[in-house]
Amino acid sequence: MSNPLPSRFTLDDLREARRNGKKLAMLTCYDFTMARLMEESGIRLILVGDSAASVILGHDSTIPVSLNFMIEITKAVRRGAPRAFLIADMPFGSYHASTAAGVRSVCRMVKNTNCDCVKIEVAPRHTILVRRLADAGVAVMAHLGLRPQAVAVLGGYKAQGRTRPAADAIVKQALAFERAGAVAILLEAVPPDVSQQVVNAVGVPVVGCGAGPACHAHVVVTHDMLKLTPRAPKFVPVLADMAAGMKAAFAGYMDQIAREQYPGPEHAYSMLHDPAKR
Repeated sequence: MSNPLPSRFTLDDLREARRNGKKLAMLTCYDFTMARLMEESGIRLILVGDSAASVILGHDSTIPVSLNFMIEITKAVRRGAPRAFLIADMPFGSYHASTAAGVRSVCRMVKNTNCDCVKIEVAPRHTILVRRLADAGVAVMAHLGLRPQAVAVLGGYKAQGRTRPAADAIVKQALAFERAGAVAILLEAVPPDVSQQVVNAVGVPVVGCGAGPACHAHVVVTHDMLKLTPRAPKFVPVLADMAAGMKAAFAGYMDQIAREQYPGPEHAYSMLHDPAKR
């Protein structure tokens, strides 16, 4: 059932969800049409993820996607969902060279897309970048745990924080980024115990991506949830098999043409007897 948003969802609304305990749904989105449908369905939080590198462009990692591409698709999603709280993912290479370069890239993203927040896969040295951005008035979501842009260092797409020292390090980093000015923390692929510790330690909203029930909001890759990808991570609820429906539609179209059922008279334009009548 459609549940259009009555007004634009803001950071204050996200903070209020932390206070009142209401759990929020976040989905990834990469285009205008899907964004429109999400907003019409009542989705309040949308992440334009660099996962577009895989599910849209067909790469085997998020590394190749460019800042220009991320800006364009974020603009498209904003047009489709003008009232949602829109988070833009900063892609690999856009903030790694230096703090100054990172600030320039983030400011370019915000100015060109009208996003509400940027998400950055952070390492300890990025506290300076987050502080500079916060001082400039930019809302930053700090991404901890499994960081897909760093899989070469992490040794692959593996859950993080599964030992006590690793869990303690994630909690420590979450606190450091909150102090640096991050408005929210995103935890990916960590045990529920770790996310609970982070929720207890920080005062900002915590978004989980395969991080257990303690988080204030939860995000998954939409294409995984709709079974549009060959295999979804274990933490993704597969709620519809859109791939099967789409393939059936494609096959039906081919069949109609093969049987010469399409195009039919109802699909054709008639000749105009009076050229003035168009």
